[in-house]
Amino acid sequence: MGFFDKIKKLSIFNGLFSQLDDDFYDELEESLVMADMGADTTMEAVDELRERCKERGVKDVEGARALMRDILAEKLTFDDMEVDLSAAPAIVLFIGVNGVGKTTSIGKLAARWKGEGKKVLLAAGDTFRAAAAEQLTIWSERAGVEIIKQYEGADPAAVVYDALNAARARKADVVLVDTAGRLHNKQNLMNELNKISRVIDRECPNSSRETLLVLDATTGQNGLIQAQEFARAAGITGIVLTKLDGTAKGGIVIAIARELGVPVKFVGVGEGMDDLRPFDPHAFTEALL
Repeated sequence: MGFFDKIKKLSIFNGLFSQLDDDFYDELEESLVMADMGADTTMEAVDELRERCKERGVKDVEGARALMRDILAEKLTFDDMEVDLSAAPAIVLFIGVNGVGKTTSIGKLAARWKGEGKKVLLAAGDTFRAAAAEQLTIWSERAGVEIIKQYEGADPAAVVYDALNAARARKADVVLVDTAGRLHNKQNLMNELNKISRVIDRECPNSSRETLLVLDATTGQNGLIQAQEFARAAGITGIVLTKLDGTAKGGIVIAIARELGVPVKFVGVGEGMDDLRPFDPHAFTEALL
């Protein structure tokens, strides 16, 4: 069973049409919009498909499927698809609203990178949500990695400061930083992330840096709105998309990547420790279509 086999496929390519007429393109457009790909992205993709089919003399649905797979994969492909962990201690900030699977994603990625032989350290920077540090501690134990935390309500930048000093002392390869999951006050969020950034600049100026936005795929267009708001409040370098198996609207992946201009770097399609993996645009579009 392939990693993306849990994604519900679009019905448009299931043999309902035998020729590429206007009805086919209209139905395809409707299916892509229903899959949460967004009107603008959908029209752009369908227009490209029409043009490529004409240029290459494709007149059957199977040929159109292959071309559409390529078109969508191109929209999901970026130069920097992988998380940059090249300069230790590599620092990865995780941002996103509460409930999207941020803590779970941190734990799974900690286990993944530890399994690759890296020394991983967690920083419990979400000091505002009750029990956030305790939940991250449980995941640190599952992953078998160390965690740096303080008391509830502590300054998140102070936690990051402690974590970076610990990372240097313990020769950690990667520091994964949880942050407060709030968006209702963008100024507070911006101030908090800026303060954390200044600490990182001062303490580890030569380290690799990533800021990953964690989104719940089941929220559809609301997830896209969240992504746009976070992108304004904090520079993000990639997306972690969770719960992709729980939605028939896999097209949201394409809409988010197109709207934000940043790659989806990891996706989750289940609850298991191995169900969060690097995103493969070609495998994803093959499964979707």
